[in-house]
Order: sequence, then structure tokens, then C-alpha cells
Amino acid sequence: MKKAILYDTTLRDGMQGENICFSPEDKIKVAKRLDEMGIHYIEGGWPGSNPNAMRFFELAKETEFKNSKITAFGSTRRANISPDKDKNLNALVESGAPVAAIFGKSWDLHVQIMEISLDENLAMIKESVEWLNAQGLEVFYDAEHYYDGYINNSAYAIETLKAALDGGCKVLVLCDTNGGTLPHDIERITTETINQIQEMRRFSTDQHFSDTITFGIHAHNDCGMAVANSISAVRCGAVMVQGTVNGYGERCGNADLTSIIPILKLKMNNDCISMQNLKKLKKLSRFVSETANMTPLNSRPFVGHSAFAHKGGIHVSAVMKESEAYEHMNPELVGSKRRVLVSEQSGVSNIEYKAKEMGIDLGDDNLHRKSIVNTVKELEDDGYQFDVAEGSLKIIMEKLTGQYQSHFELESFRVTVEKDKERPCSAYAMIKIKVGNTVEITAAEGDGPVSALDNALRKALTNIFPDLDEMHLVDFKVRVIEGSDGTDAKVRVIISSRDENNIFSTIGVSEDIIEASWQALSDSFQYKLSMKKEQET
Repeated sequence: MKKAILYDTTLRDGMQGENICFSPEDKIKVAKRLDEMGIHYIEGGWPGSNPNAMRFFELAKETEFKNSKITAFGSTRRANISPDKDKNLNALVESGAPVAAIFGKSWDLHVQIMEISLDENLAMIKESVEWLNAQGLEVFYDAEHYYDGYINNSAYAIETLKAALDGGCKVLVLCDTNGGTLPHDIERITTETINQIQEMRRFSTDQHFSDTITFGIHAHNDCGMAVANSISAVRCGAVMVQGTVNGYGERCGNADLTSIIPILKLKMNNDCISMQNLKKLKKLSRFVSETANMTPLNSRPFVGHSAFAHKGGIHVSAVMKESEAYEHMNPELVGSKRRVLVSEQSGVSNIEYKAKEMGIDLGDDNLHRKSIVNTVKELEDDGYQFDVAEGSLKIIMEKLTGQYQSHFELESFRVTVEKDKERPCSAYAMIKIKVGNTVEITAAEGDGPVSALDNALRKALTNIFPDLDEMHLVDFKVRVIEGSDGTDAKVRVIISSRDENNIFSTIGVSEDIIEASWQALSDSFQYKLSMKKEQET
């Protein structure tokens, strides 16, 4: 069975994505999760470029990694200088990482831009690899812009790879740095490159020329082809696959390992990771997005919230009988789960599935089923949208079946907003709630009225339910759903929250935005507390 080598560059290339930033401590946390996942190589950053990366490598020296090798990233030596005098190369050694991945120019256009000769570029590649090898590091060569370089001047692109091999490199990574190459060209160029290099090796007498050469692929997503290009390269002989968790990266991102890993394992029978670790994939995706403070993409394949969601009644009825009818794989294999959505388009099949999933007993007759279907249709006609607010749906289903247990009751709240010409708006909320026989009265401020209300409710409840600290607001959406009445129009508020393992949404609808926000906010806390109670039982 073939086995791909997984190389994660979330902590370096992923950080080049817009709004992506990890502290050194965050990077260690992510690296430990990647290690637990069974990723073979973790690129920690460019130690010669910034203190953040150097601090990570200092922390990494004190951290035990059981499955992964930490890799430092850098470039070949500068022009017209010896490797031992190059600060970036020395930084790679000083990082303490056992592996160094260095990039060099494989496109003659870039060599011209650098205003150096083609021969000097080859010397930079060979001598850098050779020197790092002499320092005891395992060296990977990333051929930057390789596919563009090959198309422009294939002979020279191959010469740059040979230079790395002459220096003693055993791993050549072909990079689609601009992300503009299409899968059929990836397959052609990868195949031609591997054949030419293997032919050179066969007739080489150079003692530095390795007997075993591993090829890799590093793809960017500027044409939306990064995953497809990575898979195409593997089909043609590439063994190392580089990418990032959630596809984070510069411009349109990098190849997404959360898609590549299950495709290799489940679709191509490639033993890149264990089945046990594969089940951690969704949690890894969520952890990295939370650490990066990025909203998870619902439509992300395999691990997205909507990846295995079904809404149409016909689809749901078929899935209940035979899941393969509308699913390409078992979602549990990657740590995901099947989701059936309920909306005005839903039938009894949707309700039955959701009730079973949520642990709600509908009884033997059809009374509860019809009641829920009719109520959902009426509420959606009134502006609700339950396919995006399953937390509120569960609460309504529990109420209609007499199984709802409220964890707190609102006595009253008051929200005030203050604005003067010198300062932006500030909001204050005072809330009085009742939990059993206990009454809590708290006050808090926020950036706006809803923020203040959220802070006040959280402050009141965490005195009694400290586990609520793990719940965080992910998104807050407001939609005007009836525009004919001006300021009297109804508004829909959807709040998305998450904890370490789950993302859930709740909804409120009213003519008053504060009232609609309270409905959604209250449901989110009620839903989280009900989940906690179910876990305890």
C-alpha cells in the first residue's frame, strides 16, 4: 500500500493568509495537535525572518513530539556569498530543528529579476544544500515556481533540481507558487520531471547523488485547483504532500490538508494516516480555526458544518433508508456527522430524523410529528429560518412534546445606550434572572446593546454554570425581513456560538432588534446548558 508523507505548513505559509496570526504559544498548541494527528513534518516558520518564528523554535526544543519532525524554513544563500556567512542559513541551524526546507529559484524569469547569472543561481542551490547537510540537517529543496519555470524553460528548471541533488538533497518539492497551473499540466510536468531525474540518477557517477529521491508537491489555490493539483501530482509519483489546515495561506490559500488527507486515505487507499487519527480531522480543523480566530467555513468539504447536511424531504427519506444514496462516504470516518435540516420544505421524515438525533421522544402517534411540522411552517412564514438555527429548533421541539426544561428564567432586563460627540456609543445592560430559587442581578457594559446584554447574561450565569466560559460567540447576523413598514419592519437575528467541539446557531424574530437578539441569545445559553446536562447523564 502506498504511503504519502504529510507536510504541514500552517504555521508558516498559513500565517501569510490575510487576518491569520498565531503567537509562538499558539503555534506550539497547534503543532502538538498536528503531532497527535500523525502529521509527519510540521514547518514552524522562517527563523531568519522574524522573532516570532525564532521564539517558536525555542519553545519547540522544550516540547516532546512523538510523531512529527519540526522543520525550519528558509532560502538558499544570497548571491556571491559563502553559505557559512549567510545569516538565514545560520539561523536554520541555530533553530535546533532537525529538518530544513529551503527554497530556490527554478524559473529563469526570477533569476533575471534578481540580476544574477543562471550559473550563480545553480551554485546557490547546490552549495546551500551541501552546507546544511554538513551541519547534520535533513534537507528538503522547495523548487519555487517550478511549474511556471518548466513551462518557460524546462531544461533550466530541471538543472535547478539537479543542483539540489548534487548538493546531497534527497527530497525535491515541486511548487505551483502562483497557483495558476491546471491538473493536466501538473500531471504532464510532474511525470516528465520524475522520468528525467530518474534517468539522470541511473547514469550518474556523482557520489553525492542520492540513491533514493522523494518528490513532493506544494500547491497554491489561486485557480481553486490546489487540492486537485496535489492529488494529480501524487498520481504521477509525488510522495510528499504539503498543505495547510483549512487551506489557510497567502492570497487564495494553500492546498487544504483537511480535504487531501481523507481523499488520500479513503478514496486512493493511501496509508498516509491511521483510521483512528482520521477521526480527529474535524476537531483539528475547528481547533485551528478557533486558534486563528477565523469563522469556520460551513461548506468546507469533509469537516464543514454543512458537509453532510440534508434538507430536501426526498433526500432525507432516502438517507434514512440507505445513506449511500446521497452521501459519498460515512461522515463519522473524519469526525463529522450527518445533519438533517428542518425548514418549511421539510416533511415528517426530517422531523423524525431530527428528533432521534436530538434525543426527543415523539411517541407512537403522529400528533407530535404533525404539530412540529405545522409549527415550523408557521414560524418560517413569520420570518424564522430553522435550517440555520438548530439550537432554537431543538428548544421548540422539546416545548411541543412537553420535554423542555428551562435552565433559567428572565425576570427583567434594561439596556441603555449613551453617545456624546467626543466618544463612540457605549451600552450598559442590567439583567435579573432566576435559576431555581436563586435570583441573580448583574450589570455589564459592551460595544453595543446586544454585546452588553450578552456580557450581563454571561456574568449572571457563570456564577452558577462556570462551564459557560468555554462557549464563545462566532457570528451575529441581523436581517430585515419585511421592508414595507420602515422602522416597524421585522428583523431576524441569528447568533452562532461554539465550544471546543460544536458550532450551534439560534434565532430570534421581532419588530424590535433588542427583543429578537434576546430570543436568540437566550436560546443559545439554554441550548449550551442542555448539551452539558446531556453529556453528564
